[in-house]
Formats: sequence, C-alpha cells, structure tokens
Amino acid sequence: MKKNTVLAFFSAATLLGLMTGCGGKKVAPVSERIAKVWTAQKVDENTATVYTKGGTANVRNYASFRLDLSKAPTVTYTEFDGNTFTGQYSVPADDRLVLTTLTPAPTGTNGTIEFKISNLNDNSVTLTRTTNSQKTGGSTNTYTLSNP
Repeated sequence: MKKNTVLAFFSAATLLGLMTGCGGKKVAPVSERIAKVWTAQKVDENTATVYTKGGTANVRNYASFRLDLSKAPTVTYTEFDGNTFTGQYSVPADDRLVLTTLTPAPTGTNGTIEFKISNLNDNSVTLTRTTNSQKTGGSTNTYTLSNP
C-alpha cells in the first residue's frame, strides 16, 4: 500500500510539473521584436497622409526612408530625402524608442529623436515622433513601417 501511495504522489507531481512547465508561447520583449530593418508603408504628417507605398498621389516620397535597428544598439536612420544618420538606440519602455548620438545630428534634434511605439507585430510597427520635424515643416509625423 505504501508503494502505491508513493507512486501516486510522484505521478501526480510529474503531471502537475508537465502541465505548468508547458506554458503557452512566450512573447519576446519589444526590444527584441523591434530589432529589424523597417521601411515606410504609410506616413502621416500631422493628420494628413502624405505617403503610401506604391501610391501615385504622394505629397512626399518616403521610398528611401529606412530605420535599421537590426544590430542593437546601433541604429542607421535614413530620412525621406536620403540623408543617413548613425547612432545608438534604446527601448526604455515598451512604448518608447529613443535614437541618440545621431551623427550628423538631424536638423533641430541635437542628435536625439524619440518615438512612441504602437501596433508592433512581426511585420509592422507604427512609430509617432514625439517632437515636431523641422524637415517636414514642423509636423508631427506618424510612420507605419514594415519589415521588408
């Protein structure tokens, strides 16, 4: 009888361990999920859509826009006009992306640009710049980006 009790206990413990140890798929942190090369799919300046990839009536051409976060913590940031900047990036919170020590410093930034992160998934992310862009006339820009 004692053997059956011990065997039942170990069986129950093993079953419980398997059930709790086989949790669902864990989601990687934002800092890992955002570490890709991103290109513009749609760009809004203030509330007006100025670029849609493949669009024929674009106000501004963001086809060369590129945000390379694939080699953390290094960033390569190419604006719509083709100017490229390099520096460092961090994700201090799940909803913030901060580019720092950008060289040369983009106009009016002192080398730092911050974005609010939203709608992040495997293939796309939406970034909203937290400060106005002097290059686009002082607009607040929202970038819907995709991982090519």
